[in-house]
Amino acid sequence: MKTINLAEKLGQFTSHWDPHVIADYNDNEVMVVRFQGEFPFHLHEETDDFFLVLEGDMVMDIEDRSHPVTAGELFIVPKGVTHRPRAEQECKVLLIEPKGEPNTGDPATAVPKTRI
Repeated sequence: MKTINLAEKLGQFTSHWDPHVIADYNDNEVMVVRFQGEFPFHLHEETDDFFLVLEGDMVMDIEDRSHPVTAGELFIVPKGVTHRPRAEQECKVLLIEPKGEPNTGDPATAVPKTRI
């Protein structure tokens, strides 16, 4: 058991759309990531997608609608729903996903996760 400092973990990298695993929670990975620009539209067939904005603002595009999400808010995309996160300015986000879930929903196009 140990305390994990989110700011310290986020300070270890500057890349965008590059999830870093900081902890395991049951059968899930807890990750931090920096968003800036647009991520491709994608979906996860078997799992919901959890986003907690730590700093900054993002927009979650879901099919034909856009949802602003600001620091201190979370957004959960239901499984099977096509979505795209985007952020004009850098945004810091905490993600929780089942272990091994590719960030694009497709292993062929996913960014590998780094453990820090």
